[in-house]
Amino acid sequence: MAAGADIIDIGGVKAGPGEEVTLDEELERVVPAVAAVAERFDVAISADTWRAAVLKEALAAGAHIGNDISGLRDPEYAPVAARYRAAVVCTHIRLEPRVPDPDPHYGDLVGEVAAFLRERAVYAESLGVARESVVVDAGFDLGKTTPQSLELLRRTAVLASQGYPVLISASNKGFLGEALDLPISERRSASLAAACFGLLSGASIFRVHDVGGTRRALDAIAAIAERRSR
Repeated sequence: MAAGADIIDIGGVKAGPGEEVTLDEELERVVPAVAAVAERFDVAISADTWRAAVLKEALAAGAHIGNDISGLRDPEYAPVAARYRAAVVCTHIRLEPRVPDPDPHYGDLVGEVAAFLRERAVYAESLGVARESVVVDAGFDLGKTTPQSLELLRRTAVLASQGYPVLISASNKGFLGEALDLPISERRSASLAAACFGLLSGASIFRVHDVGGTRRALDAIAAIAERRSR
């Protein structure tokens, strides 16, 4: 927060394949952390989960956002968010969380992702989530090759044109590492560049690891763009 974070994102299960995490274990990992942050700080809290049961308990503990990489697959997810007047992040994923997808194919990558996110956003609204509380995320690395993730980042403006806030989650991602042959410990500059490109393309929310550096970079881009527009 001191470095400039507006939202604290708390999750208990990684998106990729790995050892199974039960519902009870995810609840134990996420809910106490949400409650601790909510008790101590006046900040928006995002629960990074695709399970409606976890979202419900996290919202009850003080969270404000459901960050769902599954694209609202759990039929109770949007209704729970609506009940608590929470925001939701609708993310594109080709299969399901934690399911390997090493060779994804698309007929029209950007068109299919945009259509999926538009349909999911409208679906969330139909179940009571306020339009201004629906965010979309292209889901870099989630069922996408490196060239596909790069293309989606390059075409961020297409998603932004649909009228929903766009979340850029590129920080330290595998596609940046593969494109530039960088280990995860050396992806800071690439992550900053991706965030800045996203901002210039219409994105407004950024999930990052280097909060202070990203904030300074985005503020600089915003200042330059504002002066240029004058």
